[in-house]
Amino acid sequence: MIILEILFPILSLLISVAFYTLTERKLIASIQRRTGPNVVGNFGLLQPLADGLKAIFKEQIKPLRNLFYFFLLSPFICFFISLLLINFIAFWYSRFYYDDFLNIIFFLAISSFNVFGIFLAGWSSNSKYSLLGGIRGTTQILSFEMSFITLLLPIFLLNSSFNFVEIVTHQINYKHIFLFLPLSIYFFIVILAETNRVPFDLPEAEAELVAGYNVEYSSINFAIFFWLSILICLLIHSFFQYFF
Repeated sequence: MIILEILFPILSLLISVAFYTLTERKLIASIQRRTGPNVVGNFGLLQPLADGLKAIFKEQIKPLRNLFYFFLLSPFICFFISLLLINFIAFWYSRFYYDDFLNIIFFLAISSFNVFGIFLAGWSSNSKYSLLGGIRGTTQILSFEMSFITLLLPIFLLNSSFNFVEIVTHQINYKHIFLFLPLSIYFFIVILAETNRVPFDLPEAEAELVAGYNVEYSSINFAIFFWLSILICLLIHSFFQYFF
């Protein structure tokens, strides 16, 4: 049962990533007055499965003079860190991993390690385009990481705690979003930058630039980077629910 309780939220998040991308594609298509995915399955519901199988069975292309081990390990480093962060989210109150007084500090410290995977991916590809993309992504994450941590300080001071469960428990009588409404708007802008969504999609700007740190990746390695960005979106969404 303990193994099932550990695997269930992880597998659920990985499956939800696929349908989250489908929802995002349908939403963007409706904004641009397009149909979006609608061929594979009813309303395109099987499109994530088809995209996943295509990503797995595609040929992996490796640059000629890349740093082989760093090139292969970079997406898995980022993916492992994002899966590690899931353990800080309380899916069940009875089983809360890393239930410590300072677990938010641990969450923020571990999440900042994603910078190393992104920079290693751009540097190990031995391409000036991917290197510039890695530098862009690293600088954006580092700059908004400071804003992300700073705007949470008033919430920590109000609750006198760095624990997820205690902050949620303190919101039984009043919600933080009413006390920190300007702060919540600022928080929303920062999480858009943290997750590289429009208009802060410069590290992944496929339309304007030659992609980013993942330009030399293909097949499952590229899909892992994409899963990483969506997983971080889901984690930040849970983070927003905790504090506001």
